[in-house]
Amino acid sequence: MTKKWFQNWFSSPYYHILYHQRNDDEAEYFIDNLCAYLKPGINSKLLDIACGRGRHSVYLNKKGYDVTGIDLSISNIRFAQQFERESLHFYVHDMRFRFYINYFDFAFNLFTSFGHFDTERDHISALKTINRSLKKDGILVLDYFNTEKISRNLSAQEVKNIDGIDFYISKKVSDGKIIKNISFEHKNKDYAFKEEVRALVYSDFEKMFRRSGFTILHHFGDFALNPFDENRSDRLIFICRKSDA
Repeated sequence: MTKKWFQNWFSSPYYHILYHQRNDDEAEYFIDNLCAYLKPGINSKLLDIACGRGRHSVYLNKKGYDVTGIDLSISNIRFAQQFERESLHFYVHDMRFRFYINYFDFAFNLFTSFGHFDTERDHISALKTINRSLKKDGILVLDYFNTEKISRNLSAQEVKNIDGIDFYISKKVSDGKIIKNISFEHKNKDYAFKEEVRALVYSDFEKMFRRSGFTILHHFGDFALNPFDENRSDRLIFICRKSDA
């Protein structure tokens, strides 16, 4: 079976080179603000969905919580497993498929780690699975980019030089997706990757949350949890409560 783009790209070492600026300070700032807002109990069990190499999971665990991280990428999980301890675990897992039932108090899906599947059915399936993994009245935090702002400010092409590699990046909106093509040459070999993320807006999420058993409690526009403005906000961050599935 042919791998999906996210399975190839997120497992590539070049993904982490290109996005190295996603530093721990930014992740910790966001987590601090979320925890101050959500006030999880010290015995809360937290699920980090599409955890990557685990930067959010590790910091949440340092704050005293029992954390489980899941990700599709074998290489990402292998990297994250070096940080495991009694209250921190990582597993290779697809968010669309069942993973624990009525177990977690909070679930986090951060930094646009959603919107990668081909169909709305797959996205709703993922949300239903998350719903089932949460205890009664459990909370989901889903952090997405602000599609409205990104669509209006797409750059046709840019070049980023990182670690001696020139990454040629072009972006466009096509077929309801924001598509980013990434090409570069390294050690006399040409590479080409792409990112395809659904151009989801508030109303899309509202419908999917309703169909998967979530109620939107609040939504915010940045990592400081300021109000959302579709013209200016960088993020679209949802706080949802499990209602029924």
